[in-house]
Amino acid sequence: MSSKRAMRQAQKQAYARHRSNITNSRFELKRKFFTKNKEEKKNKN
Repeated sequence: MSSKRAMRQAQKQAYARHRSNITNSRFELKRKFFTKNKEEKKNKN
């Protein structure tokens, strides 16, 4: 019983880590793109 519970908990943690990695990487990409646009606008002015 306890090993079943441990497996279920490990799966939940792995899935949570997976989801946070997706959202973090998406946010990082957006931020890089955003800063790149800002730099281009500064260079134009």
